[in-house]
Amino acid sequence: MQHTEGEANTSAARATWRAAQGEGPGEALLARDAGAFLHQSLSSPCVSTIARAEGIWIEDVAGRRFMDFHGNSVHHIGYGHPRLVRAIKDQLDSLPFSPRRFTNEVAVELAEKLGAIAPGALSKVLFTTGGSDANEVALRIARAATGRFKTLSFWDAFHGAGFGASSVGGEATFRSHIAGPLLPGAEHVAPFHCYHCAYGHPGPENCGLACAKMVDYVLGREGDVAAVIAEPMRAVPVVPPPGYWKAVQEACHRHGALLIMDEIPTGLGKTGEMFAFEHDGIVPDIVTLGKALGGGVLPVAAVVARRDLDVCGDYAIGHYTHEKNPVTARAALTTLQIIEDEGLVARSARLGAWAQEMLHDRLERHPNVGDIRGRGLMFGVEMVEDRATRAPASELAERVYYRALENGVSFKISAGSTLTLSPPLTIEESDLEQALNVVMSAIEDICPER
Repeated sequence: MQHTEGEANTSAARATWRAAQGEGPGEALLARDAGAFLHQSLSSPCVSTIARAEGIWIEDVAGRRFMDFHGNSVHHIGYGHPRLVRAIKDQLDSLPFSPRRFTNEVAVELAEKLGAIAPGALSKVLFTTGGSDANEVALRIARAATGRFKTLSFWDAFHGAGFGASSVGGEATFRSHIAGPLLPGAEHVAPFHCYHCAYGHPGPENCGLACAKMVDYVLGREGDVAAVIAEPMRAVPVVPPPGYWKAVQEACHRHGALLIMDEIPTGLGKTGEMFAFEHDGIVPDIVTLGKALGGGVLPVAAVVARRDLDVCGDYAIGHYTHEKNPVTARAALTTLQIIEDEGLVARSARLGAWAQEMLHDRLERHPNVGDIRGRGLMFGVEMVEDRATRAPASELAERVYYRALENGVSFKISAGSTLTLSPPLTIEESDLEQALNVVMSAIEDICPER
């Protein structure tokens, strides 16, 4: 299990949790981990151990089990789905690897499948080993197609840890430590649900659409932006205002910029549509996928572009050793088939609506709950000091996190104070209800109503 975002490794809540675990095999493994790995924010030192992962559950070396409502967004079909495991084993027996200059049936079938499920003219594909690389490939395509090098993206966004991906990303954690410049021409604007939108008092015009007009303004002032790259729904989670992406896409069309949608955490049904941008009635020029594409087992990501953007035949835009690896391709293809065959997209929409209704019924008037928001099975509860000021309550959120962890539910804290709940799409309704009751009880215990 990872730290919560922004959590200090020496926080009181974390120290209390660690002390409660006592001595045992987990402590020894954590010490070995701390000694072996380079340390970095948000992942080391680790908070606990994992010995098993199955379905919605993770289990530590002491036998404690947790429903995983984080999963780094890879576990749409749960962990170790039997059909996926069988498919990977069979593929290992038949064709374990394919050098990049050769092709193979399963890699082609996966590319064709992604082109078939993507809407509009999105039909040309390239595979990478991770989402950060997929976003950098998308940026290379945009440069080649437009003859421009500038980008426009959003503060607080995350697009990966590579230098290019960090440049267009907007999270300080992935930018501030780097000595020297990032990519030139990486311009940023405020995201929807910026501080003014969330806590201020917008005028008669919808504040979110005013933010979209800022995108139009900057594109016009710069005049030579290759692409706007964005998350269709921020995984904080924050849902865009109605009409926001249509306004941004129209601005891109006016100024000759491409629109790249980073669907790495939100795609493949998580929000109740196969692609999160489908909620907003648009089709981008390029979409990137990753994380859950490998079924929670293997790392694989993809770039899916409009057919007419296949303009890089004379360049190397993604020379990845595992570009057409048949084993990772089999994992991705089987994952897509499971999502379709089990009706997980519609299931995500139904369960997500039910979960948010349950949270609203019990917490909507709680003095320390500022907002309950999300789409499908990616939703969150924003913790605040009080509802009047909406000041973020990071310490309260962290205490709620560890209380829930004690009672068998693991999730993530985003933006310092938002309890972000993202269970597998395969979760049983009874397990979802149990987990939500754990989280809501933790909020009520830590933050009793005054």
